[in-house]
Amino acid sequence: RRRAAAARGGFVGLVGRTPLVRIDSLSRATGCEILAKCEFLNPGGSSKDRIAKNIVLEAEASGQLSAGGTIVEGTSGSTGISLAQVAAARGYRCVIVMPDDQALEKRQLLARLGAEVVLVRPAAIVNRDHYVNVA
Repeated sequence: RRRAAAARGGFVGLVGRTPLVRIDSLSRATGCEILAKCEFLNPGGSSKDRIAKNIVLEAEASGQLSAGGTIVEGTSGSTGISLAQVAAARGYRCVIVMPDDQALEKRQLLARLGAEVVLVRPAAIVNRDHYVNVA
């Protein structure tokens, strides 16, 4: 009789609980056991879910982030999406600052995840108006 899998604590509880898969062909070819960690099976579909979870949990543990807090990130990629998901799961406000030339679908997804999206003109990283510096 199979036992039911233990329930995890929502989005954050599922992050990082991804399986290892043995790659038989490489294992045979090398004589070593070669495993792949399936980070794409995180609840947000990205390895950045693990990074976002740990950033938030470490900020909470250090007292830098507490109830009613806001997470602000300058990003043009998947880190912002993962942070928006963790923020929503933990009850934080999330502000994502990104270049205005990013895909409309990315902006829409961030907004649907509850993030406030602030768009800025693309600029060199040394410019004070670069999205990372604005954040």
